[in-house]
Amino acid sequence: MINLQDNAARPAGCCRAEEKKSFSITARELAARGKDQIPDAFIPNCHLIYSSPETLAYNSPGAIGFGTKRAGLVIPESVMLLVSPSCCGRNSTILSQTEGYAERMFYLLQSETDLVTGRHLKKIPEAIREILQVCDPKPKVVLICITCTDALLGTDLERICRKAQEETGVLVVPSYMYALEREGTKPPMVAIRQTIYSLLERRTVQPDMVNLMGFFSPLDPDSELFSLLDKAGIHTINQVSRMRTLEEYGAMGAANFNLVLDSLSRYAAEDLRKRLHMPYVELARLYDPDRIHHQYRLFGVALGIDMDDREMYEKASERRAAFIEKHRGKRFAVGEMGNANPFELAGTLARMGMDVPMVVSNLTEADFPYIRQLAEISPETRIYTGISPSMVHFQTPENIDAAIGKDAAAYCPDAAGVEWNSEKQPYGHQGVIDLLDALDTALEKKARGTAHRADRNEKSFYGSALRGNKAGVRTTQDKQEEE
Repeated sequence: MINLQDNAARPAGCCRAEEKKSFSITARELAARGKDQIPDAFIPNCHLIYSSPETLAYNSPGAIGFGTKRAGLVIPESVMLLVSPSCCGRNSTILSQTEGYAERMFYLLQSETDLVTGRHLKKIPEAIREILQVCDPKPKVVLICITCTDALLGTDLERICRKAQEETGVLVVPSYMYALEREGTKPPMVAIRQTIYSLLERRTVQPDMVNLMGFFSPLDPDSELFSLLDKAGIHTINQVSRMRTLEEYGAMGAANFNLVLDSLSRYAAEDLRKRLHMPYVELARLYDPDRIHHQYRLFGVALGIDMDDREMYEKASERRAAFIEKHRGKRFAVGEMGNANPFELAGTLARMGMDVPMVVSNLTEADFPYIRQLAEISPETRIYTGISPSMVHFQTPENIDAAIGKDAAAYCPDAAGVEWNSEKQPYGHQGVIDLLDALDTALEKKARGTAHRADRNEKSFYGSALRGNKAGVRTTQDKQEEE
């Protein structure tokens, strides 16, 4: 086995044999180590990769249904040319069919000779011309997506795209599917967000327009964020996932500012600030009504606008109080494959009086503020990483009542599972209410199932005992009573 213990007592990246148990570390221990001493188990280039999260979603665990390819196709009137070995092409054909974008995916497969000589790069303009011939209507944008093989070859994709655009007359945009850079300063799901907004040009600024950045699918229309912005005088709220034409997409260049709802879009927002002089404000997705309320207040003060969320704040607080009264002390597992930061959500549940013995998630430096908060209130919460090979030896902690996230639900099959990864993105107080409703429903359903099983067992036992039957032997009368 690969060593999955912490790396404090050995050189960075060193690995040695380890006993057969899944790696985990407490929130207190992880917070004490800090972002500069992240254990090897959380670092992909320090060991083999156990693909449980990716296998469950067939995608990056943080992307849910949106990997690099589908995310890039959020640009309207676009298609993608994947330049890759056959193995990556096969993967992509399955994804494109299951996720519904197969008709927008095209493939230029690399041979062994291509990998040695790089000659496949000269075929890209010809491939684009073929795409333009077969597509009706013709795409206005072609994204060129290259993989780890071209990363190792040192391919200058931006130069190749510029040349292809000159030769074909269609907009050609570079995009990257580099698993090798997953832990770099600009991992694939950060880079693709920059790609999505790279075609924007600055237009005359409209003071009442804002762009929501962060998600590849639309925000839940029931979120109070829309009404709050509208009451504050911001009447045009753009989301790239709502744009159906390239002209509609281009109108986003007139936004007064960008509102970043996911930290992975921070790099793209900073690029727009530098390139188009378009400022941005960041509002995190949270599940604590008090913190949501505080964040709205700070946002309003910063922009000099009124963000009066008191009505929704009171509703979310009441829903939280009712949930606490009903479920206090329940044991929760939280995973990364859901519409939440798992560490923020775990901390919120702990503050509500819930027991959170388990979080399963990879982590980055940006997660440490939430990890430190979790460590303060639930220091013994154990954090597992889904990419660790040691997870083949994972044993579910006892008596987990509910699991949030597709991965956590898979690791805790007897718990009330709430996958919480719909493409309708939850946000704000409404997101809190919806999550607690979903958890309440799942816990009630599980309780009814458990009670029903217990009731059946009781009838079977006493029915057999009263009739003098041996344990485990049921008569026809027993069966009828059970039914």
